[in-house]
Amino acid sequence: MKNAQKPDHVSLNSIVTRLKEGRYVIPDFQREFEWKPWDIRDLMRSIFLDYYIGSLLLWTGKKENFDALSCEVIYGFDNSAKQRSWNYEKGKPEFIVLDGQQRLTALYYTFVAPNVPLPNRASRAVYFIQVDKFMNEQYDEAFQYDWLSKRFIKLLNNSEIQFREHCFPLSIIGGGVWDLPNWVQEYEKYWQKAKSEAEQLGDIEKENLANQNALNAKVFGEYLKDLTQEYQIAYIELEKDLAIDKVCDIFTQINSRGIRLDVFDLMNALLKPKDLQLKHMWREASPKLDFVDTDKMNVYILQVMSILSQAYCSPKYLYYLLPGQKKPVRKLDGTRSEEILIHDIDEFKNKWDTAVLALENSIKLLRHPQEYGITSSKYLPYVSILPVFSAIQSHIRGIPDNQKLTAQRKFRQWYWASVFTNRYSGSVESTSARDYLDMKAWLENNDKEPNVLQEFKGLFRIIDLHKETKYGSSIYNGIFNLFVISGARDWITGSIPLINGVDDHHIVPASWGKENVEGNLIHTILNRTPLSTETNRKIINDRLPNQYLHDLMNMNGEQEVKNILQSHFISQRALEILLRDPFEQNDFIEFIDERQKTIQEGIEDLLIKERLDLSPRLRELDKSIEKVELALRQEVGSTLNNDTSRILHHIRQKVDERIQRVSQKNPAFDSDQYKTFSGMLEYFDLRDLEDIITSKLLWSEFQEKFYSKEALVQKFNQLSELRNTIRHSRSVDEIVSKEGEAAIIWFNKVLNIKKEVS
Repeated sequence: MKNAQKPDHVSLNSIVTRLKEGRYVIPDFQREFEWKPWDIRDLMRSIFLDYYIGSLLLWTGKKENFDALSCEVIYGFDNSAKQRSWNYEKGKPEFIVLDGQQRLTALYYTFVAPNVPLPNRASRAVYFIQVDKFMNEQYDEAFQYDWLSKRFIKLLNNSEIQFREHCFPLSIIGGGVWDLPNWVQEYEKYWQKAKSEAEQLGDIEKENLANQNALNAKVFGEYLKDLTQEYQIAYIELEKDLAIDKVCDIFTQINSRGIRLDVFDLMNALLKPKDLQLKHMWREASPKLDFVDTDKMNVYILQVMSILSQAYCSPKYLYYLLPGQKKPVRKLDGTRSEEILIHDIDEFKNKWDTAVLALENSIKLLRHPQEYGITSSKYLPYVSILPVFSAIQSHIRGIPDNQKLTAQRKFRQWYWASVFTNRYSGSVESTSARDYLDMKAWLENNDKEPNVLQEFKGLFRIIDLHKETKYGSSIYNGIFNLFVISGARDWITGSIPLINGVDDHHIVPASWGKENVEGNLIHTILNRTPLSTETNRKIINDRLPNQYLHDLMNMNGEQEVKNILQSHFISQRALEILLRDPFEQNDFIEFIDERQKTIQEGIEDLLIKERLDLSPRLRELDKSIEKVELALRQEVGSTLNNDTSRILHHIRQKVDERIQRVSQKNPAFDSDQYKTFSGMLEYFDLRDLEDIITSKLLWSEFQEKFYSKEALVQKFNQLSELRNTIRHSRSVDEIVSKEGEAAIIWFNKVLNIKKEVS
């Protein structure tokens, strides 16, 4: 019998060429390209680290087969994501891809870089390697992608910036014949020139760095040449005359026989000869961790062990947890050595128990209604965040007691920023490692704030909560958790309901929405709130708010109902909308728009401005201090005619340094905006404002407003003491509170700050 299958292999260069020529096509029965951006990045990492990426199953095609299977071009081919129906002019069809579509499309998208967005994304992703990190074997950080931010568009169009920032766009590999060698050659020349310039200036440190970069450039170029020519991708080719029904049967068999063997199973097998039954240990631990609905918890224990032992937790690093296993280590001077993380079985068991306890404590913390407010496992924003969450909490438990309060405050900032930036939706192992190291650094040094915090501060106002229509997404769950933490009160009893009796229910009933609202909008988190089943059944009971809210107000009084609704982020205006009769589609849209605004203000107030941990009274005081500070900035700006040249030199220097630090952490930061007086004022603190107003040079211009410099200085001292006590989580004693409140009243009168009417 003739063998219809021919195993073979093809070089990376050849496969990229074939992809550009359109030689691979996709049969209609294949699923759409659905890889996430981090899946593509991980494939690139595997290739560059010379890992096996699996074999392809190809069928040599002919016209009858292309037509019979309704073959389509690979996603993004011919610069059009929409024109996917088969067309012979679009390429040179040769192979029908039966297995490997996701990998081939990822290769095409990365190396050819078509000008199309990834599926379900608004923007195109561009993949690149940080050469300096790659050469330093920091592989988790070396492979990256960007959504064509302004900064990255500029970088793509300027090779000198690429060289300076060690950024190698992977699309160069798929460019012209000479693109790759030319880029590598110019990269090396750039750093050779930098070395010469540093040598002429006598800057030995810069000279040595430039020399090392030039050497790295040469080695990296040789590595790229070898990789593109010698890295082989295996494939099996089916004869073109094979019957279609047999081909489809082969495809079905391939996709039904996969048996998942995860790292826990492998670790268990490797530990058995050492008389350690990992599965037995897991059976003992699992009841303590069963709140979270996941089949990965056994692996999470290993990951917590790994993060605490070596910061990293990808599968490759978990093997170094084996007792006696030697781990290669590269020192700062380039030399290599070996270390053993776990020496024997007893040490392994101790580290296992520590990890189990860390996860158990973290789950308790997450479930606490005043901490993270997770009433059920289904409302956990990410299951995958558990290992790093637990590892950081375990680290915090080991620091001095006088540092723990500040550490927990920073931890909460990181956690909520991660939730609302979707940080743990993919590539969690490398993200976990980076966050663990970044958090340790920040806990030790206030200047090392993780970049995700700035990202969160710039992002939270543009998150569209209308689209969050099903629990499970990090943002939907995060908002629901925030309702619980903020003390959303029961609509019948007025008390905070028991955590295990809370679920999310519709404010405007789903039955009404089915008839009056398009799509899934009735299910948005903006129309959901934590209520007990009893309240939902007895009060709402499928009725519109203009009915059941009237009943509630008749029973409990209007003000009491308003207070309860405010704890659910339902404002006075939102209540007025809900009470309209008739209540129509436009009213519903207006209500959810108003609630989005209220929730955004709540996020800013509780998370960005860190008032989540404050008592209601201290929150109000902190808001009052903020109003005074904003009014003082406005007074300084108007009095000095927004003239930046009039800012005192020492204050200008401090402000410039603050702006510089933020811009370095946030690539999207618009530095030009903060060259204006109003922009700079955002980075003035209370003491800067005091120095400006009371300075010898400028006091005469402010004297008419503030009368007495001595009285003003005293009020600044009282206000600053209260502000710092609140912001640094210290106990506010009665004297500080009373004097601070008196200062607020004084400033309100002098600056004519009007009290808001709730």
